[in-house]
Amino acid sequence: MPTERMPGIMPVPPAEWLLVDDAYAAQMAERTRLIARHPDRVHRLTPQAMPAAQELLRHVLDQLRDRTDFKVCATDVTRPDGVRVPLDSDAPLLTLGHLVQQDFCLLQQQGDVHLLTGAILCFPASWTLAEKIGRPLIAIHRPVPAYDGDVARRVQRLFDAIRPGQVLGRANALVYDDPTLFQPCLEDAPRRPAQTGGYLRSERQCLIRLPESGAVVFSIHTSVIRRDIEKDAQ
Repeated sequence: MPTERMPGIMPVPPAEWLLVDDAYAAQMAERTRLIARHPDRVHRLTPQAMPAAQELLRHVLDQLRDRTDFKVCATDVTRPDGVRVPLDSDAPLLTLGHLVQQDFCLLQQQGDVHLLTGAILCFPASWTLAEKIGRPLIAIHRPVPAYDGDVARRVQRLFDAIRPGQVLGRANALVYDDPTLFQPCLEDAPRRPAQTGGYLRSERQCLIRLPESGAVVFSIHTSVIRRDIEKDAQ
């Protein structure tokens, strides 16, 4: 996908929204560890977002039923790595955090803006969920220099226009010294450029709209590779 201009959005076939790659088992083990040890750092859900979060869980389960690598039953799901995950509609985002590699952010319209009202965010790339929850898009992206007024207006138009059934996506590429997936950072913390830049971190970011609640879902599939591997493959 093109990444030169934000937001760089392209259509994604709905069947390709949720990805399972070679890192699935390792990433799911890390998600399980993070949810167990740091639940307040990787999960937030406001009361107003509960119906949307439950709708998102149902939507993801519908997607997984169409796959051969997941076995979806009434009370649980067996993952591609053989792990059985109980289904809990009272903890919909945490349940999702145990099912798929993607992180999910829920954004709901209030007046002319969309607010972040819930998320399961195990793999943040230099931002902190606790600092962003309840804030509109422009405030969420305050530390991003490229997210200026023009980009903010284009993104808001995109959020207003996206229809249920559509999947829109983009990808970015970020250079890191550390391959750790959980990399939170406060807004006002100093941004230090990568020294060795030994790892390339890429996020496949997708947007969908849930038909019942109207909430917009921002999903993030994170991949990290060593840059020498990347060079060898070129």
